[in-house]
Amino acid sequence: MKFRMLLWALGLMMKKASKNNPDFKKKLVGKDFAFQIQTQGGITRHYIVKNERVTSTSGPAKDPAFSISFKDADTGMLIMTSKDKNAFMKGIQEKDIKIDGDLSLVMWFQGIVKHVKPKGKKKK
Repeated sequence: MKFRMLLWALGLMMKKASKNNPDFKKKLVGKDFAFQIQTQGGITRHYIVKNERVTSTSGPAKDPAFSISFKDADTGMLIMTSKDKNAFMKGIQEKDIKIDGDLSLVMWFQGIVKHVKPKGKKKK
């Protein structure tokens, strides 16, 4: 359940960033494709990048440009929320993550995610 919420929240944050974050919006210029993040057990959410906006919907995309598949929801949650910058690569090496499709777009996705992560509260 937590992993589904994480995927939903990621979509919400990307949607908001595509409207309000100039750095994020620049990364969307000229992009028109769908991708999905899923578990091998069937949790799937897809994201559509089009017209410099990002939207998301539960379930698989018809023809995703790439898919990121986690071994299971717990592994996906652990890797996607890790502060370790190498967690994703470690997950691939350990076969906890399977990538299908355009690897250059996977790298693009990893680059844009830093623009949507919630910022920590400022200390007074």
